[in-house]
Amino acid sequence: QVHLVESGGGLVQAGGSMRLSCAASGGTFSSYALAWFRQAPGKEREFVAVVNWSGRWTNHADSVKGRFTISRDNAKNTVYLQMNSLKPEDTAVYYCAADLSPSTVVGGYTNWGQGTQVTISS
Repeated sequence: QVHLVESGGGLVQAGGSMRLSCAASGGTFSSYALAWFRQAPGKEREFVAVVNWSGRWTNHADSVKGRFTISRDNAKNTVYLQMNSLKPEDTAVYYCAADLSPSTVVGGYTNWGQGTQVTISS
């Protein structure tokens, strides 16, 4: 089990940038694939991006490709989501997730953070 804590959310205008962080503790961080998901009001939780244990492989949802970048620093036990060119439709609670294999589905992860709110104003 690994404990995950997200930070960096807030309010930003459309077109702006924001960086989310997720700090992990309680497990061997470098063994885990790390992912970001998001959930908007009234919608299901959806995949945003995933990075493998080494950081050399990533996958991003089509809706964020070219705007968002996932990365990790195994020395700091932290995964990041750099978000650029933000749109109002990016407004959601963003969750960090970890498991031993990378996946793009919610059911692929057993470790979740509490989430951080991201609001994009038009």
